[in-house]
Amino acid sequence: MATLQAYCVKCRTKRDIASPQPVFLANGRPATRGVCSVCGTTLLRMGESDAHAGLPKPDPASSAKPAKGAAKPSATRKAARKPAAKAKSAKPASKPKTSSSSGAAKKTKAKSAAQKASASAPADKASSSRPVGKLVIVESPAKARSVGQYLGAGYTVKASKGHVRDLLVSQLSVDVENDFEPKYRVPNDKRDTVKELKSAVDRASEIYLATDPDREGEAIAWHLMAATEMVNGKKRPIHRVVFHEITKPAVKEAFTRPRDLDLNLVNAQQARRILDRLVGYNITELLWEKVRNRLSAGRVQSIATRLIVDREREIRAFIPVEYWTLDARLRKQQRSGKDSQTPFLARLIKIGGKEVAFGKQGDVQPHLSLLEHSRYIVGDVKEGERQRKPSAPFTTSTLQQEASRRFGYNARRTMALAQQLYEGIDVGAEGSVGLITYMRTDSTNVSSQAQHEAHDYIVQRFGADFAPAKPPQYRTRTKGAQEAHEAIRPTAILHEPEGIKRWLTSDQFKLYTLIWQRFVASQMESALYKTRRVDIEAHPQQAKAPRYLLRASGSTIQFRGFLALYEDARDEDAAVDEDEGRVLPPMTAGEALDLLALLPEQHFTEAPHRYTEASLVRTLEEFGIGRPSTYAPIVAVIQDREYVVKEKDKRLRPTETGEVVNDLLVEHFPEIMNYQFTARMEDELDEISEGAREWRPMLRDFYQQFEPQIAHAKSTIIRVPQEEFIGRDCPVCGKPLVMRYGRFGKFIGCSDYPNCRHTEPFLESLGISCPQCGVEHGGVIVERRSRRGKTFFGCSRYPDCDFTSWQRPVAHPCPNCGGLLTEQTRSRLKCLNCGNAYRADQLQEAETA
Repeated sequence: MATLQAYCVKCRTKRDIASPQPVFLANGRPATRGVCSVCGTTLLRMGESDAHAGLPKPDPASSAKPAKGAAKPSATRKAARKPAAKAKSAKPASKPKTSSSSGAAKKTKAKSAAQKASASAPADKASSSRPVGKLVIVESPAKARSVGQYLGAGYTVKASKGHVRDLLVSQLSVDVENDFEPKYRVPNDKRDTVKELKSAVDRASEIYLATDPDREGEAIAWHLMAATEMVNGKKRPIHRVVFHEITKPAVKEAFTRPRDLDLNLVNAQQARRILDRLVGYNITELLWEKVRNRLSAGRVQSIATRLIVDREREIRAFIPVEYWTLDARLRKQQRSGKDSQTPFLARLIKIGGKEVAFGKQGDVQPHLSLLEHSRYIVGDVKEGERQRKPSAPFTTSTLQQEASRRFGYNARRTMALAQQLYEGIDVGAEGSVGLITYMRTDSTNVSSQAQHEAHDYIVQRFGADFAPAKPPQYRTRTKGAQEAHEAIRPTAILHEPEGIKRWLTSDQFKLYTLIWQRFVASQMESALYKTRRVDIEAHPQQAKAPRYLLRASGSTIQFRGFLALYEDARDEDAAVDEDEGRVLPPMTAGEALDLLALLPEQHFTEAPHRYTEASLVRTLEEFGIGRPSTYAPIVAVIQDREYVVKEKDKRLRPTETGEVVNDLLVEHFPEIMNYQFTARMEDELDEISEGAREWRPMLRDFYQQFEPQIAHAKSTIIRVPQEEFIGRDCPVCGKPLVMRYGRFGKFIGCSDYPNCRHTEPFLESLGISCPQCGVEHGGVIVERRSRRGKTFFGCSRYPDCDFTSWQRPVAHPCPNCGGLLTEQTRSRLKCLNCGNAYRADQLQEAETA
């Protein structure tokens, strides 16, 4: 069957229909029923397809015909309406008839409803008591479809749709006096799911908990047992199964080797959750009291905020230092009958045997005249080879970093896409297939089977020279890495990205291609470079002048190796390697060279770069803070709380609120805000998961130090006034207007609250004049949100001016007509007036020229 699409109400766009089934509706019209390939929502597409051929078509007339002896609804409705319509002209004798007809109609409707209820009751009862055989519970509907497809008949696969129990939101939910006993409950939005799962559990002969293979997955399985009141026994055994990839062999293998629930992993997750609640709840309460409401704090998120605040203060305190370099453009001397030689650059590194250090321009000037009248002789030539090894397969953090550098994806978006690829994508005849292994991992290990498949593929596609003799082994550098896990890799090498592109969304295809190429490249030979380093001596004409030593280096690729398939995106903070790709002509010692020009250049030392999401995740990993499953939530939460904002260049900058909260926490909770302390807590959680430590004593030790700190902070911290005046007075009472924070974010209110309750919506101005009313009325473009939360841009004078745009306007006017330019993509701009399109970098170059 050809690929069919239908509109998905959840995704709000057209999606491929997974598991399409041709059907005829009750009225005889053809349609195709299935589910969304991305989110699992039921889809229905009207119209006939090739699959309808040969399918028996129902007779609409017969399907609509009522059963013998049943009352005709239309006739009943007509009988009920007819007397009422003729009431004005009817004789008095007909009134009792009308009354009796009306009563008969009511009795008929009541009887019909009663018959329907009695007819449906046995069916519902039979459905709820029907045995389900072997019950398998996973987290998501997409994963349920994939696993169910592999297990086949005899198994019923249900989805819990994530966690089914959690701590109460409205209170601490941890009984500190009762040895930190947690108080769990089923959230309101999960009650129907739990009810359905409990019904299935009661009817199951055997239960398999197939949640994700990590601590959180183990905890979800444990909560499922409690919420659905599962009891392990001979009549109804409960098994735990784990698999790191959703493929038929992996799933089948996992179900042949079930195990019991690992309570050590459960306790480690419980300890993390309770620890975070103890810190977060108590400090959040303190922030509401001492700073303002709607703030919150977390054990790990606060550390991430501190990293960004500390980096920002390094940048502010940085004083640039001037320094100079001196390069010489040289060329091999011309020979008769030969073409001119390509010039090259050599840098001055030593004067009279001492390292060069030019602090200012005046330090360079005395040497220029000497070097202009010097003889340049090749002193030493060193040639060699250099290998460049491929990068290891992706872990969670390296995938987030590379996706950020290459595509601009944030950590949350990357993990959402990886989750979809892991849980399963419908790829046609194969059905739903998990395309990558489990995406929350800090290990670079790869199974021997996957390495053999990669080796055979590399030999077939690139040749034997590109496949190493021995499978490469990569060392996991992350502290506390789970070595039992695998790196993120494709589940089947033969699922080439281009071959399955039509089944993937654009974002899914980009990420899958990245994972596929990185893994295959990791199993290929190293790239080989030929290097050449030339030391050049400059001999001044003056006898007492010192000798100058210059150096030129270059490298050219001899064997591409893994670079034939993949190359990492350059780290945005890494220095550019000027030698790579620079070609130096062959030279011999004693050879004379011609000087073409001296190129002194001024430089300044640079301040540390602000963090990007990628570099922040890398730093957290280096400190041992957080784990693969927490990186994306950490980065997202600090932005959601507005402690940190992402600038246009994708760099993270702390807000004023972020700095205030950070300073307060660092002063009063120095241990919790210490990088090493947070990393040590992660180590202790790892020890609990390994069974080497008990979770309650660990919490007890922590809380004995934390509780007095909270009490001391509450009694000593003076309330921090954080009123941001906006520069206007209240139109009601004349007092200054200030920025306030409410349940739905920022708003403007009167500083004399509660005496004056005047409020205004907060509109963030772009500082761009409205193209419709800006000249005449002074309207400016502001950022707004639609009812569904989507960002758009409109005039500040709405509703007097109705200008709107879904694309973000830019300040640069259209070069053609002077109209308003908007961002169509990250690199392309379009004029709303004349429709001309421009590349953003071209306009920037024209502006700076």
